[in-house]
Amino acid sequence: MAPLRRGKNGPRNRSTVLKTASAVGVQGRRGGLTASKSTSSNVFQASRVQELGEDLIDGPDGNTATDFPGSDSDEPLSHDEISGSDEVHEHPYNILLQTLNSTLPHNEPRRKRRKISSDTPTVSTQGPPSEFQQAVEDIEDEGELSEEDSADDSDTAKLQQEQDSFSRHFADTDDEQTLPRIQAVQRNDWTVEKTSASSGWFSTLRRPTACGEALDDEAHVSRYQHPKLKPKFERFAKELLSNTDDLTNQLSASIFNYCDVLYSARTLDNANALRTLTGLHILNHVTRTRDRVLKNNVKLSKRSDGEDLELRDQGFTRPKVLILLPTRQSCVKMVAALMDADRPEQQGNIKRFEQSYANVDDELSPNKPEDFKDLFGGNDDDMFRLGLKFSRRAVKFFSQFYNSDIILASPLGLRTVLGGDGNKKADYDFLSSIEIVVLDQSEALLMQNWEHVEYILEHLNLQPREAHDCDFSRVRSWYLEGQAKYFRQTILFSSFNFPALNKLYTQSMLNTAGKIKFARAHKGAIMDLATSVRQTFSRFGSTDPTSEPDERFNHFSTAVLPSLIKTSSRSVGSQQGILIFAPLYADFVRIRNHLAASSSTQHVSFGSVSEYTPVKEVARARSHFLSGRHSMLLYTERAHHFRRYRLKGISKVIFYGLPENPQFYREIVSGLLDSRFRDPKTNQRDISVRCLFSKLDLLKLERIVGTQRYFSLLSDQGDTFDFV
Repeated sequence: MAPLRRGKNGPRNRSTVLKTASAVGVQGRRGGLTASKSTSSNVFQASRVQELGEDLIDGPDGNTATDFPGSDSDEPLSHDEISGSDEVHEHPYNILLQTLNSTLPHNEPRRKRRKISSDTPTVSTQGPPSEFQQAVEDIEDEGELSEEDSADDSDTAKLQQEQDSFSRHFADTDDEQTLPRIQAVQRNDWTVEKTSASSGWFSTLRRPTACGEALDDEAHVSRYQHPKLKPKFERFAKELLSNTDDLTNQLSASIFNYCDVLYSARTLDNANALRTLTGLHILNHVTRTRDRVLKNNVKLSKRSDGEDLELRDQGFTRPKVLILLPTRQSCVKMVAALMDADRPEQQGNIKRFEQSYANVDDELSPNKPEDFKDLFGGNDDDMFRLGLKFSRRAVKFFSQFYNSDIILASPLGLRTVLGGDGNKKADYDFLSSIEIVVLDQSEALLMQNWEHVEYILEHLNLQPREAHDCDFSRVRSWYLEGQAKYFRQTILFSSFNFPALNKLYTQSMLNTAGKIKFARAHKGAIMDLATSVRQTFSRFGSTDPTSEPDERFNHFSTAVLPSLIKTSSRSVGSQQGILIFAPLYADFVRIRNHLAASSSTQHVSFGSVSEYTPVKEVARARSHFLSGRHSMLLYTERAHHFRRYRLKGISKVIFYGLPENPQFYREIVSGLLDSRFRDPKTNQRDISVRCLFSKLDLLKLERIVGTQRYFSLLSDQGDTFDFV
């Protein structure tokens, strides 16, 4: 990845940058060089003109004097910072180009240049360009069409376009086919088709039913061949998709054909492949969007006077892709996948990105699990937002949102930009034209704050409150009609499925191209335990989500807690403690308050460790639990997710609720009880595990006891089931 050229005199300070900016007659706020509102009606063309000013203010190392939304600053962002609404004086810019032109000989053919506006002269260059000239040429190259990009006028290109999923789904939509599909989605009328794959995998494809009948075979994702990509990506795609199994072929076909995807089997082994596959699809989409706009610009410039030419090729704003990630390190990995597929000649602000995101100074303990190292290794900050702007030769990091093609952010980082409900200054118009949404490592996002994810998705594809220099004559009709959410592709990657993810699949994934869910059979976490321990699963009757928390607590306080009190009174000081695992913080608080205030537990000594417990209190609670001063210890799932404590002194484990992540069940039952089993003084009859569950815990139960067993636990007449 080649960075931008450095200046001969090394990095320039802020004053030098301002002098450079003033030399071309451009001024802006906060010491930054501001860009121009083009007189042209084309919003994409205006954003191309802005690149000259933005690149001039960048220091030779890629660092810029302006804070962008998506940068490392946690300060509140102003409206102008998000929108990037800047001004450029056109005359100094024209003078600059004329000066460059006057210094070059004119005895050779003029080089092709894009027409910026009616009063901007065409510039020809020859010979080895200077460093400053090269910067100008790199910016204007985005407006040029290569021979490869100009081939769409041929008959061959038209035939290829028939197999182009981008054109079929976004550009060349047929209202006669699209409207019935949208109406079917609104009625929640789907045709369901299930297919099986190798190694216990199966998929469920849902397609909107048009006029009471299933759609034709053209919409059947599993029968698609891989669509035609841009030539620069075809070779990379062939290498990626060679020697793949049926599951990977169906997944890649679903993604490339703009079908919504829920893939709940992300692992450490396939994580890189999923990122590469998604990055390739994203870059192909961004490139096709840009090329179509530039080609239509040429058509508009060549039309005769009075000719009415309607070309609808864009949305309200420029950003087309939103990627939600849990940490900055995960952002680094996703950006690496994008760069490997695109391989740009220049990367603006790359040094700043590496310094802000690629921090590997912190070393994790070698005793931590591999999934923990993968998630929290490197820079684990969960507060970030980053804009990427792509041109034909270059990519720029930390671009302003309204000038970006791709936005990468954590839910928390983007939520702070959107603001709260009722905030008149809140700005989410830059999300109005998002066409691809990717959630990677959704299980990690669940452990942060899933409400932020839902809030962000609720604000996608809304009608913008301001024009933002949009050329409405070029906006696609389904944007104007408020139907963009029916064309948006949503891709969800997770290590396991959970109810909140299913909710998105049901309510937020409304793609007329259909949606597909990949699932697999589970052998069960109880089969992977290193030790043989008695595990009791107790079912309590509950089918109503609103009353389930109360019914669970009543069952715990009446059927489970009395026996625990008797056991804890006999084991005081004996280092045979009871661990109570609470998946939700609300359950943790309820149990803690009951143990502290109930008369039946007044003689019970207990400690508590949650995600909000200070480090000193955690150390004290663990020490007292190990010594026997505390006979009970309350422990939350999020605390285990973020810390992975190796608790000692445990003889009994009570799962107040099953953990979402089956790996946590293995680590607690097998890892924490393993040391107790190795102690020769331990009576193995005293070591046990008890789990409370209801019929609403179907997904959790399947992952822990296995696909072949979970249905019996839910449907059999008994309510207690023992496994050894």
